[in-house]
Amino acid sequence: MAKKVAVLLDEMVHEHEFIYPYYRLKEAGFESVSVATEKRVYKGKFGVPFTPDMLIADVTPGEFEGVVVPGGYAPDFLRRTRAMLSLVGEMNDKGKLVAMICHAGWVGISAGIVKGRTLTSTSAIRDDMSNAGAIWVDQSVVVDGNLVTSRSPADLPDFMREVLRVLSVQR
Repeated sequence: MAKKVAVLLDEMVHEHEFIYPYYRLKEAGFESVSVATEKRVYKGKFGVPFTPDMLIADVTPGEFEGVVVPGGYAPDFLRRTRAMLSLVGEMNDKGKLVAMICHAGWVGISAGIVKGRTLTSTSAIRDDMSNAGAIWVDQSVVVDGNLVTSRSPADLPDFMREVLRVLSVQR
């Protein structure tokens, strides 16, 4: 049975940052599961429609090996949902993968998991990350234990290489 990894979904998700991890995880033998707050069609930043595989209300965190938080503007919506933040916080507390790219650092801030951690994000939220206590660096990918972060869609190959490496260490 394939190990599950949640890929969070909300309005205005950056399509590349959602699709690339979702299918790359499948290619590597994981069961990637898109998770959202409601069973409806969500529109990506460029208008691509997505329907979630699962609702956050039905998630049992123990069944997942980790969580990927895509960027775009979806993180601004995701961070307003207590259950999403609880999932991210629990994955972190258990030392399981928490992968965030671009604006997804906002979710990490709201989940309270960035203080004292070395990470990266889009430069647009650098101040937010630093003000939340993160040690922000400008690199394509940063790994701090179970936390994997990247800046933008251009970093997706580096991001997913490290996501898969962290997941393989957890197995």
